Amino acid sequence: QVQLVESGGGLVQTGGSLSLSCAASGRVLSSGFMGWFRQAPGKEREFVAAINWRSGNTYYADSVKGRFTISRDNAKNTVYLQMNSLKPEDTAVYYCAADQQGFWAVLHRDWREYDHWGQGTQVTVSS
Repeated sequence: QVQLVESGGGLVQTGGSLSLSCAASGRVLSSGFMGWFRQAPGKEREFVAAINWRSGNTYYADSVKGRFTISRDNAKNTVYLQMNSLKPEDTAVYYCAADQQGFWAVLHRDWREYDHWGQGTQVTVSS
């Protein structure tokens, strides 16, 4: 089992920045993807960004490309999401997730493909 604990988040004004962290423990990921998803009230959980744990390749939703950056620190088993130029529509609960796969991992943008989840952290962007 992989345990994921998020930190960061909070309230920020439009145009501001926030940073999220997700620390993994337990049966730590050796390959596969770590991803960030978000869910706004009344909306389905949506893909934000993901990183291939082995290669470091990154992937983003079009809505955050150029504003958000996902990164990882393998030694600390931690993944980060740096969010810049935040907009009110970025307001949501943000979740960290792990998708354990073999060596030739394939990116999944569907949250249902992810095996393990953090508890979520609120991000609120005021206009």
